[in-house]
Amino acid sequence: MPAEGERSTVDPRSLRVYVLTSSGFVPGRGHAEVATAAIAGGATAVQLRAPELGDGTLSELATEIAGRCRAAGVLFVVNDRVAVAARVGAGAHVGQGDDPGSARATLGADAVLGVSVSSVQDARAAEAAGAGYVGVTVWATPTKAEAEPRGLEGLREIVGSTALPVVGIGGIHAGNAREVLDAGAAGICVVSAVGAAPDPVRATRALADVVQGWEEGVR
Repeated sequence: MPAEGERSTVDPRSLRVYVLTSSGFVPGRGHAEVATAAIAGGATAVQLRAPELGDGTLSELATEIAGRCRAAGVLFVVNDRVAVAARVGAGAHVGQGDDPGSARATLGADAVLGVSVSSVQDARAAEAAGAGYVGVTVWATPTKAEAEPRGLEGLREIVGSTALPVVGIGGIHAGNAREVLDAGAAGICVVSAVGAAPDPVRATRALADVVQGWEEGVR
């Protein structure tokens, strides 16, 4: 078992364009299709978020997507289902109601662990428990209706409170992504901006272009 606070180091650049999979926005487009499109469009991280699937089906899907991400050099994590993530050799992302210390123990020291937070205290607790990055809901969104939006000021506050990279999620698209990066986020995380887009490859590429332009501007 890893020591308290031990974590897998996360390169902030691997979090720049972070796509959560979805199913049901577009007929015939499921988690695998969204992940494949995200990779093709230049995503740097993919999270499999499929609460509707049982562990067996999720494991098979995670194994498939993990292989595609590995081949492309894309970070891959599984949402919530830490045991599945550990089984397929992926990272995991857990919510505020979960125990990040327990997740870290299940994953081991080398796997990436992300934690959703909504306060400075949450971020510091996640860091102490061994998280490699944290996620903050910036604007309200129906895809994360349970999450408390913190806005850009709240995002800045959390960024300033932790040494961990922070990813912004919630209501983010190509038109406002630069604001999130300017507030200190290491990356932008989206669901419907890719999963519901008419062309998910092009939508991902648009986000990647914004990030690239931002990076060139801050060098």
